[in-house]
Amino acid sequence: MSFDGLFTHMMIDELNEQLHNGRINKIQQPYEQELILVIRSQGKNHKLLLSAHPSYARIQITALPFVNPVQPPNFCMMLRKYLDGAILTQISQVENDRIIHFDFTTRNELGDTLDLQLIVELMGRHSNIILTDQNTNKILDCIKHVGMSQNSYRTLLPGADYIMPPQQEEQRNPWTISDELLFEVLNKADELTPRYLQQHFQGIGRDSAEDLCYHLTTATHKVPAWHEWFNQLRHPEPTLITDEQKQWFVPMDYTVLSGQRQSFTSGSALLDAYYEDRAEKDRVRQQMGALMHRLVQEKKKNEAKIPKLERSLTDADHAEKWRQYGELLTTFLYQVPRGAKEVTLPNYYENDAPVTIPLDPAYSPNKNAQKYFQKYQKLKKGVHIVEKQLAQTKQEVQYLDSVINQLEIATPMDLELIREELTAQGYIKEKRKARKKATKSQPARYQASDGTMILVGRNNLQNDQLTLKTANKNHYWLHAKNIPGSHVIVESAHPSEQTLDEAAILAAYFSKYQHSANVPVDYIQVKHIRKPNGAKPGFVVYEGQKTRYATPDKQLVEKMKVN
Repeated sequence: MSFDGLFTHMMIDELNEQLHNGRINKIQQPYEQELILVIRSQGKNHKLLLSAHPSYARIQITALPFVNPVQPPNFCMMLRKYLDGAILTQISQVENDRIIHFDFTTRNELGDTLDLQLIVELMGRHSNIILTDQNTNKILDCIKHVGMSQNSYRTLLPGADYIMPPQQEEQRNPWTISDELLFEVLNKADELTPRYLQQHFQGIGRDSAEDLCYHLTTATHKVPAWHEWFNQLRHPEPTLITDEQKQWFVPMDYTVLSGQRQSFTSGSALLDAYYEDRAEKDRVRQQMGALMHRLVQEKKKNEAKIPKLERSLTDADHAEKWRQYGELLTTFLYQVPRGAKEVTLPNYYENDAPVTIPLDPAYSPNKNAQKYFQKYQKLKKGVHIVEKQLAQTKQEVQYLDSVINQLEIATPMDLELIREELTAQGYIKEKRKARKKATKSQPARYQASDGTMILVGRNNLQNDQLTLKTANKNHYWLHAKNIPGSHVIVESAHPSEQTLDEAAILAAYFSKYQHSANVPVDYIQVKHIRKPNGAKPGFVVYEGQKTRYATPDKQLVEKMKVN
């Protein structure tokens, strides 16, 4: 479901209840099109998320973690200049549209009162966040600049007058429409459809329109049915509805939607649950898209080399044939006619069976024999090199596959760890600009039900450090079988079966098969693991392991995590 006007109405009531008269303590812009305002209200800090993302535009209080850039963007700096310490006096919605006004009062450097308004427009790819001076209606800045060449109706640039987005005059506000006009609009339709409701009433999304239409068309009297449906919205029950292919977030349980229901105490909690994976994966794609493309191309290039190298080895297996050709030509040199394209000679290596030997007519018989000897020597010398190249190429593919997998399941907070590894491996150039030495990253910590600590590597450098240097040799090591994934260490020499099961769930969750069931997971004591010389980060070998099966469980993983 889209973040429609009805859902916006619910969120306005919720935010006003929690944030009214709150003071801004901190302003952050973790991502290009998203803001976090930390507002102190009712004795606690609330993280207000304002997003102008084309796919995930929304307003909510969030509990999700965010990673801030080292250098704040210009828009963030502008907001800090004007809104740091400001008081939030009101949050309001324009009619039933997806336009929200956050009214602030603050003081300038001279101590004069300033009335500022932060306008959030949730309009898909045209979404924006705009700071204006309420007294002059001038734009101070906006998160997306829109010039005349992009929009002839209005300009969204610092110093321009703020103009509202164009409104559709035929659409009515469903919350304030009179009964007489409502009766007229509903009965004017040849057929009451969801599309008709969307065309004549403001801010009603498709899913809302379908549920409202069903409610109206199954009722005897439409106007009372309308009020009954909207009265339910005045006492919302934020719900996540999930079927096999799709999820919907709705302000109350919509009858027309089928699937499993999950209720939430607030719209913000619902949005966190709905957007957590979607938004995080999109941010990872945005921030690491170019690198992901490079790694995928590098993997394809190495995969293409493998058949060629294997063919070279196959050719090397036939090297003995070239030596025999050289020997036969040398032995029967007098029988080889000059300028011939081939010659048939008795093969004394196979009971004098006749063998036809190809010749280059440009060379003498002796020169042809020398060419076969040279080909034999080259292939024999090259076998060792090709075998080494083949092993290295296969290892490179395996390593790239593991990093690509880490990127696919990474959260934005993991990206710096993956960059750290790729910089060490030469895939990313280290910035020359001098900077403070970064604190060495540490594995993630989890706690089993019986209190045993479990450590999980978050990149291949951590995997090596954790398994080969940090872990006690008698502790247990787990890894998803034959697929890329994190190294998992159970800090116990005698773990219980339940602890091993929980560690196996972690190993399955932090692997390429995160969304599969019954993932095979190998487990063995650390002392039986070794790393071959010259192997890529994260690559180890072991023997004598046992295997257990685990199904990834995100809720259990979150519950086990040690903050």
